[in-house]
Amino acid sequence: MIGRDGERGRLAAFVAAAEGQALVLNGETGVGKSALLDHVAQVATQAGHTVVRAAGVEAESGLPFAGLHQLLHSLLPSIEGLDQMHRAVFDTAFGRSGGKPPSVMSLGIAVLDLLSLASSAKPLLLVLDDGQWLDASSIAVIGFVGRRLTGNPVKLVVGLRSDIASGFDTAALPELPVRVLSDTAARQLLDLRHPDLDTSVRRLVLDQAGGNPLALLELPAHIHVGHAELATAGLLGLHDASLPLPRRLQHVYGTRVKELSDDVREELLRGALDGVGATSGTTPAPGLGRYRMRDADEAVAAGLLDVDPLSGDFVFRHPLVRSTVVQTATPNQRRTAHATLAQVHRDDIERRATHLAASTVDPDEQVAAALEAAADSATRRGGAVAAVAWLTRAAELSESREERSRRLGDAAFVAGHAGLFDQAQQLIRSDRAPGTDESPASVVTSAYMTLFEDGDVRHSHRQVTAAIENLRDHEPHKPSEVLTRLVNLLLAIDQYAGDRAQWEETHALLGSLGDLAPSRSLIYRDAWGDVVRHGAGVGERVEREFADLADMEPWDITRLSVAAYHVDTLSQYRSHLQRTVDHEAETGFARNSMTALHLIMLDQMAVGEWDEAEHTGSSCLELTTTHGYLLLAHHTRAYLGLVAALRGQMVRARELQATVDAWARPRGVGFLTQITEAIGTTAALTEGDYEAAYLHAIGITPPGTFTPYAHQAPRTLLDLVEAALHTGRTEQARTHALAAQQANLPHASPRLALITYGALAMTTTDPAEADQMYQRAETHPAAAHFPYELARIRLAHGIRQRHTQGPKAARQFLIQAVEAFERLGASTWTERARAELRATGLATRTTAAQLAELTWQERRIADLAASGLTNREIGERMHLSPRTVSSHLYRVFPKLGITSRAALRDALERLEGEQGV
Repeated sequence: MIGRDGERGRLAAFVAAAEGQALVLNGETGVGKSALLDHVAQVATQAGHTVVRAAGVEAESGLPFAGLHQLLHSLLPSIEGLDQMHRAVFDTAFGRSGGKPPSVMSLGIAVLDLLSLASSAKPLLLVLDDGQWLDASSIAVIGFVGRRLTGNPVKLVVGLRSDIASGFDTAALPELPVRVLSDTAARQLLDLRHPDLDTSVRRLVLDQAGGNPLALLELPAHIHVGHAELATAGLLGLHDASLPLPRRLQHVYGTRVKELSDDVREELLRGALDGVGATSGTTPAPGLGRYRMRDADEAVAAGLLDVDPLSGDFVFRHPLVRSTVVQTATPNQRRTAHATLAQVHRDDIERRATHLAASTVDPDEQVAAALEAAADSATRRGGAVAAVAWLTRAAELSESREERSRRLGDAAFVAGHAGLFDQAQQLIRSDRAPGTDESPASVVTSAYMTLFEDGDVRHSHRQVTAAIENLRDHEPHKPSEVLTRLVNLLLAIDQYAGDRAQWEETHALLGSLGDLAPSRSLIYRDAWGDVVRHGAGVGERVEREFADLADMEPWDITRLSVAAYHVDTLSQYRSHLQRTVDHEAETGFARNSMTALHLIMLDQMAVGEWDEAEHTGSSCLELTTTHGYLLLAHHTRAYLGLVAALRGQMVRARELQATVDAWARPRGVGFLTQITEAIGTTAALTEGDYEAAYLHAIGITPPGTFTPYAHQAPRTLLDLVEAALHTGRTEQARTHALAAQQANLPHASPRLALITYGALAMTTTDPAEADQMYQRAETHPAAAHFPYELARIRLAHGIRQRHTQGPKAARQFLIQAVEAFERLGASTWTERARAELRATGLATRTTAAQLAELTWQERRIADLAASGLTNREIGERMHLSPRTVSSHLYRVFPKLGITSRAALRDALERLEGEQGV
């Protein structure tokens, strides 16, 4: 350990620290990271720690959770000590059960609990070398865990090559840079290990090595041939300084590999392709099924292998040896080795597929089917990149044109959902022969990209419609995955278009499909299109579908949740959406994360979590712009504009409104132009400009009717009615409220029920009807889920009571309205309600003693706080700031009728008893 006093001191302090923590050793190839990892493992062992070691394997970088499985393998027996939920999380992540993939957070928490259990008797040190080769899923979870080790007797140290990008680069873990040795230390190391070098050779080695310890150790044996002048002249190309040092060292190792016997080279090749450990102590446990090299003593003598003192297995001396073995083999030698390894892993669907793909040259339907099965496995576990690679290779090995096209279409579909647009386009091009029409599978991807990259709702509608008609006419009795994808894409296109003619054409087309029309797609049709005319019963249909959650693909969850949004039952599915975001944004299908974030944001807006909604929208905007989903980026801006209008941020609201409208209106993206009108309506109502609010509202739908297939038409019912009343248009206001009742909107969704009753109460001249409708609105079971609308209805009720029953009768409703607007952060509405309250003669601030129903997020925070977690710990679990957690608890306490954290548990138990939970 010459020249490493500083690093050794830092590592000693790292081991001795009382708190658990993580540390990343970052440096170039051969700089000595592995030696430092050996050193810290030795120090920890002497200090009484249990040491667990693992190493990233380049050949496994596409296998979801392969690295995490290797790191935790020796600890897996302790899983039996965990609760059933966490055991199920591990079973799903490691492929032992068929459930939906866990989120990074849920798996990370399960790992933390496992580590806590495993370290209960002795402190634990996790040592991970070559972290850059870990799969993305494992890196996401290990990074999550590494940031949360405080409070556990667990430490994590990771070795990372600085010249290779990896997910650890953004994991926000503390780093210890490992730099090359100083000139003095380099000379000292060289003299210690090679004291008899010729002066010329010594000078050449020092010059070539540049302070890299591995080069200082390996180069002398290679170039010291007894003729210094040959070395100085550049023996074996070592004089080429333009080559990176690893390439020059590979040349050194390659010479040794070529001198081995054929049998030993084949043995090394099989070990290298299967990821056998590169250093002692990192060989995976036998349970992982790794290939074990035999009869390779010749390679040990050549300085290419070592023998692991713990297992007795052969291991590569350095990762560069492993990569050199692969690079020096011929293609036929590599294919033969892969075929052998496919047999070794015959019971592991993903590893077997990896080796079969590499061993096969000619089309082979059995191999293609195995790769397709592996892609399906990877998709369920969130491994989008691996799934695309396997499906593409399966297409290449397909024996028929039809199967090749289908698999390329599947690969392009997955690539599109993962945000891999360039790859998706390439797959489309490769599927189309010159002079032929696009296949239906290709249409799915090309129209998908046309829609989401540029918002083209007209051409993509025609394109998909033609493809569906072609399938219907040529394969009238054959349901297929491609047909389902085309139908769902057409419905998405029409949702964004918001055009009656397009929707009516689609309704007719789906009708012509008969039994071929997918049942879930019919739910999407009724919810996404026109809830006024087709929304009755959709909520129940969505709920029944969610009962089969385990059988859903990731995109099914988001599509059904979009349907739930349109009928205002989204809150009950938010936990599924949050898991989708946690998992997919880190490791897989970015497109699903974007829609899930939209939906989470919409639910946050609905339940009054406006700060959180703005934060979610900002995250979504970054994600959509990064991946090039232009339509979804403007969709996000539209929702951010709506939040700004609700909060009274008028400049921002109108800037976003203008930006979205200028992009969406020329393209005919009616879904977004309706939201821009809603932004204008909301902003004008917030400011008290009722004339402007009315003009914006009738831009969505005229009073007395609900424009077909205009999704904002029913949603702005209360806005149009209030704006009409305040501008003296009482007849139009009443006509619109009655139209809502006649359209049976209360049966379409709980929110529409609330605002329909509110609109009827506001517009009637019959006092008895007004009292009845206000009562129905304010006591509706779902009223608390929509605090903004409820507060507006209570404000209107209070004003009416003051005028008809006197000040005292109005105070209760006005106090509730003031409190709600204050909690929401709706400052102008708050002042309006306070002014009405002052008009009743009540000048002091008053609170209402009522137990309101908690939102999903409030209940989750309350449960965690009741369990004893601090605001910071709750925030880490829920991805919120401690300040936001505190704000939620501030809202929770009065709802539960308590004033302190200590009373939370009793209050929650009382609430559960009252609700019959």
